[in-house]
Amino acid sequence: MKIGIPKALMYYFYYPFWKTLFESLGFEVVTSDDTSKSILDIGVKEAVAEICVPMKVYTGHVLNLLDKNVDYIYIPRFVSLRKGIFMCPKFMGLPDMIKGLFNGIENKILTHNIVSKSTDISEFHNYTVFIDKLGVSRKDLKNALKKARDKWLEFRALNKQGYDINELLTSDKPKKYDGDITIGLIGYVYNVYDRFVNMDLLNVFRKLNIKVVTFDMMEERIIQRQLKKFKKNMFWEFTNMLLGTAYEFMERDDIDGIIHITAFGCGPDSILEPFLTIDSEKHKKPFMTLRIDEQTGESHVITRVEAFTDLIRIKKYKAEKSVEGVI
Repeated sequence: MKIGIPKALMYYFYYPFWKTLFESLGFEVVTSDDTSKSILDIGVKEAVAEICVPMKVYTGHVLNLLDKNVDYIYIPRFVSLRKGIFMCPKFMGLPDMIKGLFNGIENKILTHNIVSKSTDISEFHNYTVFIDKLGVSRKDLKNALKKARDKWLEFRALNKQGYDINELLTSDKPKKYDGDITIGLIGYVYNVYDRFVNMDLLNVFRKLNIKVVTFDMMEERIIQRQLKKFKKNMFWEFTNMLLGTAYEFMERDDIDGIIHITAFGCGPDSILEPFLTIDSEKHKKPFMTLRIDEQTGESHVITRVEAFTDLIRIKKYKAEKSVEGVI
């Protein structure tokens, strides 16, 4: 049996877990192709017009998997990863949205609810639907979940050491990248790591000799420490992670500037952004928002990043020379 996993959205955070889980249960895992113009175009054409670009991209990946003749397409319903805090409503309704878009696809969708106390989604109760749906035993499912959890924790440990997710997913020998300035990149994993959608932003930084630190490279305890400073957290789990990371970046001397990459039409980001804009100014930390959609061009991204980082370099150079007594 072939289980298809769309290479979009939470693929960039949980693929090692899902791959290990299904393979340990004896199934073949098939991923969709890398995001491309054709995948984006078909997603834009078939998806609900009002949704954000990442959801349109996801729709294109689902169609790509249908062409691969998989038995099931795995579309979990992410509900909550922390008590009282939920996922974006589009994640909670994702399986239903896909079913509603295409006739006859319902029997192809493998879905279940994920309600967890943390980003570790390996709790057995979330997967009991697999016992009947996939014909696996409770014992085999528990063993597979343990293997998947171990693999995911190994992946996350490397990610937190500064290895970016694409390097970890595609290379046997991932590398770390340094630079003469460091940018804190705030954005959901699918905006940061989908090379086509963001015009290969991380490679742009590397060509400009810029080190990048992302939220997924941060320890959860550091993020939670920052969030405790707020009287109330936001409603959405990964938006809270970005918020806590951004305030950590504002306080860190080794972060020279912050860039927020967001998709046009993202509701949670529209609430997050004013916090970052106002308080980065209070902390005297250079800040810029990069907004992407299905029509964003590479020159737009490169030009803005170059201008922003050039100003940071000038500021840093002047500060260093001032300390040395040169100016």
